[in-house]
Amino acid sequence: MNLVSFSMIMAGVMLNAAAQILMKTGTNSIGYFDFSLANVVPIGWRLATEPHIVGAMVCYVFGVVIWILALSRVQVSIAYPLLSMGYVVNAVAAWYLFNESFNPAKVIGMGVIILGVVIISRA
Repeated sequence: MNLVSFSMIMAGVMLNAAAQILMKTGTNSIGYFDFSLANVVPIGWRLATEPHIVGAMVCYVFGVVIWILALSRVQVSIAYPLLSMGYVVNAVAAWYLFNESFNPAKVIGMGVIILGVVIISRA
């Protein structure tokens, strides 16, 4: 895999990770809501018009375009496992932005993911 292909894949990963963080920020701004039939329209509208969630959807659209371009250059058996780097990015971002827990088990798990990505990307 060359640098351009790897960069495309990682750009897709970063866009996906950004979308997740934006959705969490958007839902935090809306707050807790009950999942009920009565809430479908009012909460659905709030979710659809919340700027962070709209930004997340934009990230997903660009991410899909980049992913399609990447898959035209790299085998899916190599590209798809690299998406797991999104977990590492999101875990660190959630710790930094939302004060989510960061413990030794997460660090070890992320180390295993990173090692796996290195092994797969060299195949």
